[in-house]
Amino acid sequence: MPRVDRKTLIDRLEPEVEDLGYQLLDVEWVRGRGGKLRLFIDAPAGIGLDDCERVSRAVEALLDVEDTLPGPYRLEVSSPGPERPLRTAAHFAAVTGEEVRVRLMRDGAVTKMRGCVLGVEDSTLRLRSGEEDTAVSLDEILAARLVPAAPDFPKKGKG
Repeated sequence: MPRVDRKTLIDRLEPEVEDLGYQLLDVEWVRGRGGKLRLFIDAPAGIGLDDCERVSRAVEALLDVEDTLPGPYRLEVSSPGPERPLRTAAHFAAVTGEEVRVRLMRDGAVTKMRGCVLGVEDSTLRLRSGEEDTAVSLDEILAARLVPAAPDFPKKGKG
């Protein structure tokens, strides 16, 4: 099966999703029988089932006309959930001060990092991992997700 290019998919689908009033956070192509295309969308008011259906109909029509994907596929559209994907400088800027997991390509090898977002300048993400600050080019990032904060549960005990 031919390779599906994530960037090409994002470039083709993002304007359509934005025209509907949503933000395209990320796309994911899962190989397998027929393949599966996952879209993660968001909006200021949040995402509901009707929103996912609306985007699904529009994107499916676009993909069918453009014949972008190799053969049959299933389309899934969903909200980002607590481990929201991060892709752009604006995505990272919005989570400044929060913890993220990043998978990146450096010197021909895939590496993983986890750290607190210090900020984004131009196309460079600044992370703090432990006591160390690291600069990561956004072009090096293969995938990134927000690490959800642990909920504060009431402490058990006498009281």
